[in-house]
Amino acid sequence: MNWEAWFCLGTLIVLLVALARNRIPTDAVMVVALTVIVAVGAFSDSSKLPDAAQAVAGLGNSGLISIAVLFVVVAGLVQTGAINVARGFIGTPDTVEKALMRIFAPVIAFSAFLNNTPVVAMFMPVINDLCKRTNLSPSQLYLPMAYAATFGGVCTLVGTSTNLIVAGMLKEVAGVQLQMFDLAWTGVPCAVVATLFLIFVGHKILPDRSAAVSTDEDPRQYTVEMLVQHDGPLVRKSIEDAGLRHLENLYLVEIQREGQQLAAVSSRQRLRGGDRLVFVGVVEGVAELTQIRGLISAVDDADSLGLNVSERRLIEAVVSNRCPLIGSSIRAGGFRTTYSAAIVALARGDRRIPGKIGDVKLLAGDTLLLDTDVDFLKRQRNSSHFHLVSGVDNSQPIRHERSWIAMVVLVAMVLLVATGTVNLLTGGLIAACLMVSFGCCSLGQARDSVDWSLLVVIAAALGIGKAVQMSGLAGTIATQLVAAAGGNPWLVLLAIYFVTTIFTEAITNNAAAVLVFPIAVSAATALDVSLMPFAICVCVAASAGFATPFAYQTNLMVYGPGGYRFTDYLRLGIPLSLIFMVITILITPFIWPF
Repeated sequence: MNWEAWFCLGTLIVLLVALARNRIPTDAVMVVALTVIVAVGAFSDSSKLPDAAQAVAGLGNSGLISIAVLFVVVAGLVQTGAINVARGFIGTPDTVEKALMRIFAPVIAFSAFLNNTPVVAMFMPVINDLCKRTNLSPSQLYLPMAYAATFGGVCTLVGTSTNLIVAGMLKEVAGVQLQMFDLAWTGVPCAVVATLFLIFVGHKILPDRSAAVSTDEDPRQYTVEMLVQHDGPLVRKSIEDAGLRHLENLYLVEIQREGQQLAAVSSRQRLRGGDRLVFVGVVEGVAELTQIRGLISAVDDADSLGLNVSERRLIEAVVSNRCPLIGSSIRAGGFRTTYSAAIVALARGDRRIPGKIGDVKLLAGDTLLLDTDVDFLKRQRNSSHFHLVSGVDNSQPIRHERSWIAMVVLVAMVLLVATGTVNLLTGGLIAACLMVSFGCCSLGQARDSVDWSLLVVIAAALGIGKAVQMSGLAGTIATQLVAAAGGNPWLVLLAIYFVTTIFTEAITNNAAAVLVFPIAVSAATALDVSLMPFAICVCVAASAGFATPFAYQTNLMVYGPGGYRFTDYLRLGIPLSLIFMVITILITPFIWPF
């Protein structure tokens, strides 16, 4: 090898070690590695290392831009609650097998067209609720659900960002454009077999273990009142069917109806329009409660602030002893007028405050949960009236009335791309613009929804991949693989898949795909065979990270709530990885011959 290839190999080894140690943010590590490569190339005048223009050319990759616009499409679905429609599919299964059957179908379907992260985030409270109602073990449901999201991701072009990146590189190198459902030929068989394995065998490998961290331990117990909307979707539903019996971190204390108080509410009690529901719980539960369709704040001035939905947030504030409203009731003191904020919930130590919130007299030390505008933090952060003013994450009101628009936009985008009417980038751009134009999400929410650090990681990885190719390192590794396999394309394909899997488990899925793809190109060229089966294997292997909690973000999301240990991922993830590898290697060359 020439010195450039050795230098790239050394840089890759240092890069992999740094990423595996996980002490420095991934985007920073990738950018530093790319910078070092470009700097060495510039000072040595080497034509076998990319210059600055070549190194950042990945920013114009169509797959990268497609990922960015699809974040906005997902934001429209999340902000309208359209992504929550699958909650009603779960029901009340009485065994783990039945629960997994009902969970897997919507999770796989959603993750085939949406980013896996919001799908898993949506189903985590659903599983928590299910476990409380049925006494099933959360540890036997959380991780299989996260894996199911990965199953769906390998079935379509838009299922994961990895697919889009490989598709962009494939088009650039070979002029071949992957279509929406091309990956389904291998992805669907993998998903089906892996699903059956988890339902009937896999979950038994996982222990019955409680969560490592419980938010129920939060000492602040908020009292919050909500009204059942007249003619809303919750009218005439029982407490159980409305999903209000086993809310995470919240407890329904009583129902106030026509001057009467219904305490010790039965799960079979049916709701009526105008019912005032009194809950007690912690802040995360209150934030979730305010986003349930059919419930509105019982504080009658909460919606009279004159704010656009996208400007409203939940803010926590502790009343100081210098607040002029101390000793006055919330309503009589004119809290809303004074601070342009409505009190949604109130906490006083660890006990419930009886009576209506509007009649409660404020005391120093009371913690208020406020429905207000985004500028409240700036106005009151240094105010002597409040202590510890802070925002509540993910507390924007849900625009339920626009959920059907978001679903129509998504379905239209999928159909247009699947039929070849437009390419993915064009379809994604149109869908993203429609989401903002129809008010499914605001321009600020669209901007905030984009994971810029992920885009930086991918763009830097593309530059590093370019260096691996230009330096000759990819060709050298490919030549060694071909020689070791005796020129057998099946064995080379297996080696490419295995290397990609190891990289995925050790670093990140996108970086693994970008770094191995040039090796796959060189191997196909050396063998004088089609690049397609190698590209498909890179797609699948880079997405199928099951053996560690760090291989995929969704794996890590369920680590704490499921009470898992690292060995749990190894015991369940390794068999799944083998299932994916065997099926992909056996099927791919028949669909895309060498």
